[in-house]
Order: sequence, then C-alpha cells, then structure tokens
Amino acid sequence: MTHKIFVDGGVGTTGLEIVERLAGRPELSFITLDDDKRKDADARREALNAADIVILCLPDDAAREAVALIGNKHTRVIDASTAHRVAEGWTYGFAELEPGHREKLANARFVSNPGCWPTGFLALVRPLVLAGLLPVDWPVSVSGASGYSGGGKAMIAEFEAPQGAPSAFRPYGLGLAHKHIPEMQRYSGLAHAPIFAPAVANAYRGMIVEVPLQLHAMAAAPKVTDVHAALAKAYAESPLVSVASLEESATTNQLALEHVGATDRLALFVFGNEAAGQVRLVAALDNLGKGAAGAAVQNLNILAGLPETTGLRL
Repeated sequence: MTHKIFVDGGVGTTGLEIVERLAGRPELSFITLDDDKRKDADARREALNAADIVILCLPDDAAREAVALIGNKHTRVIDASTAHRVAEGWTYGFAELEPGHREKLANARFVSNPGCWPTGFLALVRPLVLAGLLPVDWPVSVSGASGYSGGGKAMIAEFEAPQGAPSAFRPYGLGLAHKHIPEMQRYSGLAHAPIFAPAVANAYRGMIVEVPLQLHAMAAAPKVTDVHAALAKAYAESPLVSVASLEESATTNQLALEHVGATDRLALFVFGNEAAGQVRLVAALDNLGKGAAGAAVQNLNILAGLPETTGLRL
C-alpha cells in the first residue's frame, strides 16, 4: 500500500529535514505544490484533502487554518506547531510517553508533534511520576541550552549574520510563561508548572535538557539507583531512547550540546550523588531530530503502520 503524503510548509527548517527523511521511500507518494501555489488556499485545500497523512510545518495560526481546510474524515494530521499540543481531540506525539501510548498514536487521526524541550523533559520526568518516585506536587525546574536553529529562520539569520553572533549563550523565556510549559505540565502529570529556564547557544543544532532533583528532601527519599532503574526500565525496549549506565555517567565529566549529533536518538543520563541525595537528570538530543523532524517521521511511520524507525537517522 502506498500512502499519499503532503508536507505543508516543507520549505522551512523543520519541513526540509522531514522531506529529507522521507525521500526515496517507495511506500510513500508525495503531493507537492509549486512555489506560487504554496500560499494559495484553494491549492492547499485540494492537497490537504487528497493526502492520507499531512504534516504541518507552519506557524500556529496557519496550522489551525490548514486543519480547518480539511473537509473529509480520512486525512490524518501531524502538526509540528504549538497550536494543538494541549488541544482536545489531539493525541500527543511522543510515542515513548508511557506504556500503551504508541497504540493510541497508531489509532489517532490528529497528532500534535512535541516540542523539543518537552521531549527531553518528559523523557526524564514522566517515568518517575508513573513509578511514584517523583511526587506530583514536587516543585520541579528544568533548564538547558539549545542550538539556534530551534528559533527558526529569524534566529538563524541573527546568529549567522555577517557581523557575527549576538552572543555565545543567551537565556530567554524570562517571563516564566514559555509556550512549552502547558505540555510539560499536562503530559508529565505534575500538579504545578515547572520552572522553565531555557537558553540558546551559539551552535546550529543540538540540545541539553536538565532536571535537578533534591531526592533527600522528598518524603520517600528515593535513591539515585531507584531513579536510574525507573528510567532504564521505561526505555529498555526503545529503539531511539538510551539510558546511560550509572557507571558510564560517573565517568562523564562533561556533555556536549551535540552529544547525539544530527541523529534522531535521545540519550538520557543520571548524574547522582548518593551521599548528598541529589541527582542531575540530563537528556541530550538534536532539536531538529528527535526534537522536531525525527519525531514527525516516527509518528508518520506509526500512523501508517510502518516500521517505526524507517527513514530515521540512527
């Protein structure tokens, strides 16, 4: 069976990465629009309704408009924007979220692709909440740094301007109301929104997401080994998510932003001090890979009933 695919917004940063991963796959056929038709509502409506699966790589308002243009009951949608990540009727597109979630995705019509920051955060936090190791009312914080490609064409142009990059490292989201926070809270199962302290670094791609925890202050005082065991169990069968052993983490003195390279993998680490009752949970991923395009292609594979890692960069 051949699946008809339309990538709406396939000329943007994420869209181009998705198209590259889908190229040369005989089980897929593609609907494309000429450059002068890409913003033509009638042409887009025809393409959207002719496709089996649509991937939206658009700003939020344009993504909502695209969904409204679909007038049938069969076209399935993967939205890479923020528009539908906590919307009713949409299934969150993080296959590894929890047991049984992959099956929900396989049967979903509308899928919201996760944000890159929430991907790292949820991979670290959700298994601990499910295991009862992290209290749902715990005051959680998450920080880290991402490559500037996560900011789209405007930020790429800013960092690659002839006069040089504006900074080596720049914190942002200082108003504590970043657009990723609602999905972080909802899908982690936490009672309170985490404090989110993101930063952008002078590197094109890659990211590090960190969640520090004071285990000794929790009523159950879980051990570092308990935390590691919960994460290792959660991803034991995952083809994309790996959990470093405690021995490997103990000998790791630094972690590069580009740790997983331009791949669609997600690497997790538990850096712990058992005597102090403290851990630093760290996720390393490519913001354009598992944090965007790789996740979209993984979701497409799941929706189409194809091998999950087909076309992915491993």
